[in-house]
Amino acid sequence: MWPGISHSSARLTISQLASYAGVTVRAVRHYHAKGLLPEPERDHSGYRRYDAAAVVDLVKIRALAGAGVPLTRVRELMGASQDEFAAAVAEIDRRLRAEIRQRQHHRQQIAQLAAGDSLALPPEAVAYLSRLRRLGLPQVMIEAERDAWILVAAQLPEHMGFYMHMKQQQLDEPATVELYRDLAAAIHWKAEDPRVTDIADRLVALLEAGEAKGWQTQDTNITDQLAELLDSVFLDSMPIARRLMTLLHQRGWRGWTKLERIGPAQTSAASVDGLE
Repeated sequence: MWPGISHSSARLTISQLASYAGVTVRAVRHYHAKGLLPEPERDHSGYRRYDAAAVVDLVKIRALAGAGVPLTRVRELMGASQDEFAAAVAEIDRRLRAEIRQRQHHRQQIAQLAAGDSLALPPEAVAYLSRLRRLGLPQVMIEAERDAWILVAAQLPEHMGFYMHMKQQQLDEPATVELYRDLAAAIHWKAEDPRVTDIADRLVALLEAGEAKGWQTQDTNITDQLAELLDSVFLDSMPIARRLMTLLHQRGWRGWTKLERIGPAQTSAASVDGLE
C-alpha cells in the first residue's frame, strides 16, 4: 500500500499525484501535453483522479528526465522491454559521456580565455608575450602585440615558430629592448611631440643594424591585406603611430608590418614634416 493512501482514498488529485512523485503540478500537465502520462477521465465531480500506477509512471518519467534522457525518448523507454531498456540506457550513457567530454573541453577553453594569451596563440607566442611582461611593458602595449599575433596565427600558423624565434632574437638585443620601453613610454604622447623624431631615428638605426645581421624585414608570406590589418592594430594603439610611420618613410623605410627599404632618407632628421 502506498504510504498515506487509505483504501477509501485510493484515487489521487493531480496535486496529490505531483506531491507523491516529487514534481510540480505544472510538470504533470507538461507530461500530459507531451503524451508521456495518460490523462484520466474526470469523475462525477469534474476532477481527474489518478491511481497508484500513475504515480509509478510519473516517478519513472521524473527519474529518466532527471538523468538527462530527452523527453522524446522517455515515451519509448516507458514501453520498452527489459533488454530494449538496457540497450537504450547504454546508448544514452554514451551520449552523456560524449557531452561531458565536450563540456570539459569547453571548460578548458574558458580557462584559456581567462588566461588571455593562450586561447588563440601557440605556446611560443605565449612565451614571447610573457617575456614582454617581464620587461615591464604596459598591458595596453602587450594586448596590441597579442591581437596582432592572433591575426598572424590565424592566417599563417605554420610560420609562427619562425616569427617567434626571430622576435626572441630581437629581444636579445639591448637596443631593441630599449626601443620597446621607449614606445611604451610614448603610448600617450601627442602626435606632435618632438621626442617622436628620436624614436624614429633609433628605430631606423636598429633596422639598419638588423639588415647587417641578416634579419628579415620584408615578409612575402604576409599579404597586403593582412599587413593592412596588422598596421591598423599599431595605428590604433597610440597617437604617435601614424606620424612615426611617416617619419620612417621619410628616412627610407615604408610600412610597419611589412617594413621595406625604399631608398635613402628623403629629409634630414632635424627637419621633418615641419614639426621639429
